[in-house]
Amino acid sequence: MKTYYDLIDQTFEFPTREFNVENNELMFNNVPLMDIVKEYGTPLKLTYLPKITEHIEHAKLLFKNAMKRYNYKGNYTYCYCTKSSHFRFVLEEALKNNIHLETSSAYDIPIIRELVKMGKVSKSTYIVCNGYKRPLYTQYISELINDGFTNCIPVLDNLKEIEAYENSITADTVNFGIRIATDEEPNFAFYTSRLGVRYSDVNELYRSKIQSNEKFKLKMLHFFINTGIKDSAYYWSELSRFMYKYCELRKMCPDLDSIDIGGGMPIQTSFQFTYDYQAMIDQIVESIQWICNKSNVPVPHIFTEFGSYTVGESGAVIYKVIDQKLQNDKELWYMIDGSFITQLPDSWGLGQKYIMLSVNNWDNPYQKVNLGGLTCDSHDFYNTEAHSADLYLPIFDQDTEDQYIGLFHTGAYQESLGGYGGIQHCLIPAPQHVIVDKDEEGNLRTRLFAPEQNSEVMLKILGYGGAEPGMTELEATEAAEEREEEVELVKEEN
Repeated sequence: MKTYYDLIDQTFEFPTREFNVENNELMFNNVPLMDIVKEYGTPLKLTYLPKITEHIEHAKLLFKNAMKRYNYKGNYTYCYCTKSSHFRFVLEEALKNNIHLETSSAYDIPIIRELVKMGKVSKSTYIVCNGYKRPLYTQYISELINDGFTNCIPVLDNLKEIEAYENSITADTVNFGIRIATDEEPNFAFYTSRLGVRYSDVNELYRSKIQSNEKFKLKMLHFFINTGIKDSAYYWSELSRFMYKYCELRKMCPDLDSIDIGGGMPIQTSFQFTYDYQAMIDQIVESIQWICNKSNVPVPHIFTEFGSYTVGESGAVIYKVIDQKLQNDKELWYMIDGSFITQLPDSWGLGQKYIMLSVNNWDNPYQKVNLGGLTCDSHDFYNTEAHSADLYLPIFDQDTEDQYIGLFHTGAYQESLGGYGGIQHCLIPAPQHVIVDKDEEGNLRTRLFAPEQNSEVMLKILGYGGAEPGMTELEATEAAEEREEEVELVKEEN
């Protein structure tokens, strides 16, 4: 019978630049995964930081090539969409590459304040503030601008938002953006996006609220569609419509000189993934320039706010198979020591597909399996329908062998959607998180960012064990110990 390696090698173009096998064990970006498993155990989440820099450099090169090819006179600015992953180690790695930031929540702003203290962000950093903004968010934005963050750009999401800045901002100049409400894809539940300002309202918003205020300037139009950047008639139609609106507004507003085309650059979710990044960016740049030339307006500076593309492929989750269950004649389950529904919520909530490979036992024969998580929820599984192809893993002797699996390119959104460090379904703990980086000589180094969530933390959140809201983990642990001592004293007295 053929081995698991034979299966992968014959089915896909393998090995790849990112994945290869040594001594029957999987390497991820030349990181020996079994060494990490032996050191830290499972379940574990892993972030390979150099991948973040690699993707930022790649995107910058794509736009540099395209702008050179078409003699494009505008500049390109790379913003990182913080909501994809707010972790400090992600922001620090991304900011090494002279990038800028895009926010979507009031609580992004205190993070930016911390990054300023650390010297990672300066007052010249572009901070593009998106999202529907409640009072605290507009307050924090106003404070940033008043403190001299001249490149902080509030992107207006509705007609009334600008009123929050009229009395709160004391700076001499405020640069605004306006988000355009694009039409949704034809098969979507709604015709037009709930986010942004209608095309028919943009000109009047500019005339009545921005042009009439001597310290307000319109600098940017913002464009985003949910399906992301892909070569489809829908994408090109919406981008063209947006650019014609930009040209129309540019003739009215000489301060307008930038567009933000949002995020949505895809990442690899299977070995069958094919996407010509350079051709796509070439066509975007060419289309923008063609419409501007046709309309006799200068081309705009281009901003992007890549989130998943920045951090997605840096992530992996590794599990141990803890049991094999044959539930009928043909459905074999490999039960893992974690949960898809809590630790990879996009896999069941959105049907997100990931690259899934065995971490070890590549010289063993293989069989078709289903993967089952630890919760009692019927949706806590990952199978052929959830995956991009049939799901095969090595056959192994549970009494004499351990089997580990990895799901890859999981670095975006999963911790925030799953409620990192909070309360999960069936009280499944958040797994430990290991950071993989390289030192100055290029040697791999690992560190534990966070251990597996323990019961004291959960008791604190739920209000048990003497813990009170607002306590630190140490305080909660001490309170639990005091409670145990009290119980022991009561037992002795009785």
